[in-house]
Amino acid sequence: MSKIIFDSAISLDGFFAGNNRSPQNPMGGVSAQIHSWMFHQKAFWNHLGLDGGNEDGPDGQLIRATIERTGAYIMGKRMFEEGAASWPNDLYKADVYVLTHEKREPWVQQGTTTFYFINEGIHTALQMARESAKGKDIRIQGGANTIQQFLNAGLVDEFFIHIAPVFLGNGIRLFEGIDKDKYDLTIAEVIPSDLTTHIRYTLTKK
Repeated sequence: MSKIIFDSAISLDGFFAGNNRSPQNPMGGVSAQIHSWMFHQKAFWNHLGLDGGNEDGPDGQLIRATIERTGAYIMGKRMFEEGAASWPNDLYKADVYVLTHEKREPWVQQGTTTFYFINEGIHTALQMARESAKGKDIRIQGGANTIQQFLNAGLVDEFFIHIAPVFLGNGIRLFEGIDKDKYDLTIAEVIPSDLTTHIRYTLTKK
């Protein structure tokens, strides 16, 4: 049965993205700081269909495992607009459900990625993603507000946090406004590396 998961990098002081986000300034310009561990991995660049990276250790294995377990994605309109200008064709290799008030036809890319634009909210997107995922997991891709909506609705089963050893000082916090009484959390796995600390949590709704 599909699990609802997310997999996000944050700074040590809890920021998921910087301020002043736009398609010209994705993630508020902080991606290189909080995602540097990922950019070093051959697995990341291989997924993009590109040569790159100088490492292929436990971090790369984690990237491959997360991609393999994911059968569908859900994201917010803001993340879609920031990424669509620069993402390579067929990045997700699965159906992607974009939460938006804009009405538009699906964007079918060459390969196996199709973006669907959902006007009816998170529950409709989740129902459609379950059908697409065919038993694999559904990944809430972002941004922070979309992840917060799923957390506060009691819908998340598991997540990975990758904590970068950097202070950003300001920006968008991943866990801003979270209902602290919604879940019991358990640390299921900790994977150290030179550039981040990976922590997997499982969630049980109270």
